[in-house]
Amino acid sequence: MDLLFLAHRAPFPPDRGDKIRSYHVLRYLSARARVHLVAFGERAADFDVPPAIAERLASVAIVRRGKPQPVAALEALARGSPVSLTAFGSPAMRAAVAAVRADAVYCFSGQMAQYLTFDGPTVMDFVDVDSAKFACFADQGSWPLRWMMRREARLLGAFEGRVSARVGASVFVSDAEAALFRAGGGTGRVVTVENGIDASAFDPTSVAPVTSFPSQASDRRSGMAGGKGGSPLIVFTGQMDYRPNVEAVTRFVADVLPRLHAVRPHLRFAIVGRAPTPAVQALAGDSVIVTGEVDDVRPWLAAAAVCVAPLQLARGIQNKVLEAMAMARPVVASGPAAEGIDHGGTLRVARDAADHAAHILALLDDPIAAAALGAAARARVLARYDWDARLAPLDALLGLEA
Repeated sequence: MDLLFLAHRAPFPPDRGDKIRSYHVLRYLSARARVHLVAFGERAADFDVPPAIAERLASVAIVRRGKPQPVAALEALARGSPVSLTAFGSPAMRAAVAAVRADAVYCFSGQMAQYLTFDGPTVMDFVDVDSAKFACFADQGSWPLRWMMRREARLLGAFEGRVSARVGASVFVSDAEAALFRAGGGTGRVVTVENGIDASAFDPTSVAPVTSFPSQASDRRSGMAGGKGGSPLIVFTGQMDYRPNVEAVTRFVADVLPRLHAVRPHLRFAIVGRAPTPAVQALAGDSVIVTGEVDDVRPWLAAAAVCVAPLQLARGIQNKVLEAMAMARPVVASGPAAEGIDHGGTLRVARDAADHAAHILALLDDPIAAAALGAAARARVLARYDWDARLAPLDALLGLEA
């Protein structure tokens, strides 16, 4: 079978949540079909197809995307269309898609649905409900941003509904997202295909913890929790120009970190991830480390006494949480960040800032219990979140079983 794989970002390198999912789906499908990859690229690395991926693909077309957001917004207002679709509108992409002759289509992310012709089996992987995300942004914003977010939620929701009525299946990353989509009017076949984790790569026995930190390069102490006078390291990982991540770390530093320092004055908080915004960079100091892009997040996870995911807006399954669990780290997550994960009690769920601080301090005070929680989290990941097992439903959806 010839399969067209459409993606709003090149699925490599797999260094952020959406690209991790698309990378593993691409790897899975390319073992079962002749896959033609057509995707947008933004950074130089997006155009550097890894040899291990290139040799598995029938063809590759990476189209540069560079439309400025203000231009996309003006075009969208003039056309009465969603900004997020206009931002990914491209004649070059339309030509690249038209050049591929395929028996079936796997479309990753709703922005790419505008290129679908619905000829043959088509799977639309929405991942999560983008229109609901914009509705949440509207609740938190101020005018005129609130008006724009409400407009985006309304128009994008209508578009998602039209697409779901025409594709063979609409895929979401969790049952909660699938239910939210149905409740919002999504029709047709709605299926959950969860994220997984490469537990062999995220293996705590094969990764050495980072031992020096950018903000205090002369300090060579380990970030692991020590005694009362030690210097435990709390770690957050994520793309740091993504609004929910920015808001999460900003609130953590303002509301949770002071509670921790009242008991553990030498504790440090590491924000590990690419493209930190000026607001995130401004958080850096003696007790807050802002790394920017790192070659590998695993040494930071290995060094963490506790990993945190204090997101108030989180859709689907958070890869950052699965990665920390696979590394056998004790994790404290907000309700929204934990919601999509079948963790079976192997992470701590916090309601508010006081609850986050209480859970973190309890784990720091009892390293034996913290290690046991981390070990249970890894065991849960191994049993529940293997990538090939999670992606197996795609065979039937795309007709690959035949």
